[in-house]
Amino acid sequence: MPRTITLVYLARLREAFGTGGEKIELPPEVGTVSALTHWLAARGGAWAAELAPGRALRIAVNHDLAGGETPVATGDEIALFPPVTGG
Repeated sequence: MPRTITLVYLARLREAFGTGGEKIELPPEVGTVSALTHWLAARGGAWAAELAPGRALRIAVNHDLAGGETPVATGDEIALFPPVTGG
């Protein structure tokens, strides 16, 4: 059965990827946020650059901030965005 999620790209990621989001079908090996970002980075180009280790990136799963081990499940909305600064 397909596992479909919605990805939302905000701020500089929207510009870098050329889209505000997409619906994707997850491969079986993607079960966590960390696995998802590695899988997306394997697309190459801007994906590899923006999702490279050490890049400032925040991820929310269903509007809750998530860590690398946070599970990814069918129907989730996952937002990727740079940290917000200001004061």
